[in-house]
Amino acid sequence: MAKFTMPSLGADMDEGTLLEWLVGPGDTVRRGDPVAVVETAKSTIEVECFDTGMVAELLVEPGTTVPVGTPLALIGPSEKSPPARHAPSGSRRSEPAAPGGSPDSPAPLGSVPAPATSTPRPPGHTEAGPLARHFAERRGVDLNSLRGSGPGGRVTRADVEHAAADQPGTEPPRARVTPFARRLAAELGVDLATVTGTGRNSAIRSSDVRRAAPGSSRAGPASAVQPAPVASSSATPPSGDRTGAMRQAIADLMSRANRDIPHYYLSTAVDMAAATEWLRAHNRRSPVGERLLPAALLLKAAALGAHEVPALNGFWTEDHFTAGDGVHLGVAVSLRGGGLVAPTLHHADALPLTELMKVLKDLVTRARTGRLRGSEVSDATITVTNLGDQGVESVLGVIHPPQVALVGFGRVVDRPWAVDGLVGVRPVVTATLSADHRATDGAVGSNYLETVARLLQNPEHL
Repeated sequence: MAKFTMPSLGADMDEGTLLEWLVGPGDTVRRGDPVAVVETAKSTIEVECFDTGMVAELLVEPGTTVPVGTPLALIGPSEKSPPARHAPSGSRRSEPAAPGGSPDSPAPLGSVPAPATSTPRPPGHTEAGPLARHFAERRGVDLNSLRGSGPGGRVTRADVEHAAADQPGTEPPRARVTPFARRLAAELGVDLATVTGTGRNSAIRSSDVRRAAPGSSRAGPASAVQPAPVASSSATPPSGDRTGAMRQAIADLMSRANRDIPHYYLSTAVDMAAATEWLRAHNRRSPVGERLLPAALLLKAAALGAHEVPALNGFWTEDHFTAGDGVHLGVAVSLRGGGLVAPTLHHADALPLTELMKVLKDLVTRARTGRLRGSEVSDATITVTNLGDQGVESVLGVIHPPQVALVGFGRVVDRPWAVDGLVGVRPVVTATLSADHRATDGAVGSNYLETVARLLQNPEHL
């Protein structure tokens, strides 16, 4: 039986607080499904499961703070595999089964599963999990009258819910509410009957309650992303205690980074005239949903630069450099209540500009509602910070260990600029690099900044 443990969501995380379970005993989960909400000193994160199976037991109550690595739940097989003598020839998939032989494991790409052959069952017996049976008993539904939609005709909770809703004289089933969401609704004075759930099986979660709270505001698409995104980890400002803990966590990590990492710093001014003209032309001919902000060009150039100069894209661990498995761009997001978080744009170098803009907008929107996932805050290979919208012309940041580089962009300003011997006024941005001298030297850093400048001056290649 697999253990779901408190994950490490960054180099500065030693412990976390389990805020909310998104699943319950008997629920089937797949690898990558969000199963819990965890609060760290910096933010609130949705944590994914690393196994496929059924939740056998929840080991930690919401509100409990535990060290990284502490078991939080047990994940067992989703259902028992049939004995080998009943398995028809050729019916098994070529991919190894999930723990316990779960049929929920995805088939390999390109494979065609053989037609399923069900094992004869005793008359009057219906395959159903414990959660579906419990719900059927509570709602007065006869399981033997249902046709299951699950694997092998297994009756799921959704099948029971539909049958219960169709019964004459019965009220629609009440929406499932997580315990933390129920407590939060009581504190904020939110009527749960007015809340639409966005969780598993339309369950009401804490983020749904916060959005429904009086005085809360939802950020519209136009404000979801700025050149330097500004976000909060929830719909309400963090408390003084939360802000203080966040500032302390940042101080501890940055103090360690300054102490342990021999930084060197470089900067260059980049002519943005071509990029600005290209951006205007693109936005004029594009529908609203595909228009770009300057941040998209800056981030794409930073990502492509890391692809071309891979010595800056990776980690310094155990006294040596390890290259990243792709360009996963951390984007520094300042929080309104103080502090910051750096969610990750995965494979940013391979994303088309419009897709990068779309992913970035979604990432920042979810950061504002405390719905980032663990995989989005823990595996960046290089980080970008952009303080242009704050009026800053250049920024020299501190590297986020174990990364070996941090890129900074200031605001685009009009400056005198000589082109072909003639002086004119051009839009210019200052690009900076903070790099780890153990992994690279100034020549490599200079090559990176020159690459970023070349890409921004040829935006059609981004």
